Amino acid sequence: MSTPINTSSLQQLIQQIKVADQSNQKEVRIDITTAKNVAYALGIVMSRLAGNYEDLLSKKDKEDPIQIQMDGGKL
Repeated sequence: MSTPINTSSLQQLIQQIKVADQSNQKEVRIDITTAKNVAYALGIVMSRLAGNYEDLLSKKDKEDPIQIQMDGGKL
């Protein structure tokens, strides 16, 4: 089982963007610490996603192929 990803920095950024959008602000500014935390969280999320895709594809290759037989539509 994989460890949970700390996405609090992403949630804070999304909330900050939402508030800025609602108040028609032209820009959003974040400090370098927040930017680093967001970049780190996104890197972990993307790495985990790529790993999950690889696992799914490797499991799919090991499964038995699906076979379909058709009777030509006879009643």
